[in-house]
Amino acid sequence: MKIYDLNTAREKIQAYCAYQERCHMEVTMKLKSWGLIQEAIDLLIVELIQFNFLNEERYARSFARGKFRIKKWGKIKIRMALKKRDINFKCIDLSMLEIDDKTYFNTLKELLQKKNETVKETNSYKRKMKLTSYLVSRGYEYDLINDALVELKLS
Repeated sequence: MKIYDLNTAREKIQAYCAYQERCHMEVTMKLKSWGLIQEAIDLLIVELIQFNFLNEERYARSFARGKFRIKKWGKIKIRMALKKRDINFKCIDLSMLEIDDKTYFNTLKELLQKKNETVKETNSYKRKMKLTSYLVSRGYEYDLINDALVELKLS
């Protein structure tokens, strides 16, 4: 779809941003897909920021909350996903404040218990390694995983 009129592009991109939180990269890619020149893209991005349609900190906080609560991602995985979207480090650090440490550790233990029930391995060392690698792949910190293993008496 090509858009040649700046006003039409403005209306469409405002609706796109109002529908859900977006990062600068997503908006830029959408505008490029419409065939807009770089000057028009820059102008629209500035307008979106001015009128608060686009806010990186708000996006990062919302992203972190959602990925943790719904998908139960760890902080490492959330950080990597935000970096991939070119979110600046300050916003990434602020987004981590959305995750309560106690809730985070309890979620980690809950995931560990559920996974422990499904792992068929009888060798305790191999079982611990499977549980650990699963949680590392979900983005949890190695030291917290070890603490949870000790607390749940799985190590």
